[in-house]
Amino acid sequence: MKTLRVLVALMTNDNDYQIEQANSAAQAASKLGVEAKIVYAENDAVNQSTQILKALQAAPEERPDAVVFEPVGGTALPQVARAAATAGVGWVVMNAEANYISELRQTCKAPVFMLSSDHLETGGIQGRQFAALLPGGGTVLHIQGPSENLAAKERLLGMMEVKPANIHVTSLKGQWTEESAQRAVRSWLKLSTSQKANINLIGSQNDAMAIGARKVFQEISNEAERDRWLNLPFTGCDGLPKTGQSWVRSGLLAATIYLPPLAGQAIELLVGAYQHGRIPPARVLVAPVSIPPVEALHPAKP
Repeated sequence: MKTLRVLVALMTNDNDYQIEQANSAAQAASKLGVEAKIVYAENDAVNQSTQILKALQAAPEERPDAVVFEPVGGTALPQVARAAATAGVGWVVMNAEANYISELRQTCKAPVFMLSSDHLETGGIQGRQFAALLPGGGTVLHIQGPSENLAAKERLLGMMEVKPANIHVTSLKGQWTEESAQRAVRSWLKLSTSQKANINLIGSQNDAMAIGARKVFQEISNEAERDRWLNLPFTGCDGLPKTGQSWVRSGLLAATIYLPPLAGQAIELLVGAYQHGRIPPARVLVAPVSIPPVEALHPAKP
């Protein structure tokens, strides 16, 4: 049987979840006898598009049988997807909405589907975590992912729908990395409004940005002010064992949300489709889990 070749196109290697995506892809490929090539777009949508097109335009013996990718930008590269379908290359979109999937599934003989964590429910869990940590209400400094990113939009929508009305949100924008959160928080601290803000919790749409925010507050020279910030609860999302879950155990984070890495599962589904004829549905959703369970969270100290 021919060895299945898969291109795994990820956003950045400067983010613990993306690194774990790569690890899960490599482990699944090794277990299933798949040849997986992993590339990173350095958070650049044009670069990502170029990487995938270059692979699709390679000689047939070097061309991947399928592409598994997590979009950097707000679109899931519809033109590139159609080029893949025309070449008979399978196409898996992770953690994004691609409204062209049903169209391509009708014409492409290769497997085409979306695989995503349930980001609305992820946001809902975060809203319930906020409610448990701030039962009397308060203000959350909320560090979000890129505004055009579907996961960031759905996590925000889910959180806003579920959080109690007495919890208010002040939003900052990051790019899923520690460094981007540090820039956003440093800029915010320079504003006069930040000096008057009564923040009760730092909530972030991923663990890396939560830790980036903590590092900025650790830099504050005034000891009393520094301690006030660092004693607030910090929450994140991704919840990987070596990072987010470890940070919850050590007390750096009050809570996180575990999102299983999907790239390995995508490769397993592709093997099932190519080798056993098991075609996945157009959209496969994976459930998130609160860590610790919401009911185990204790109210933050006022």
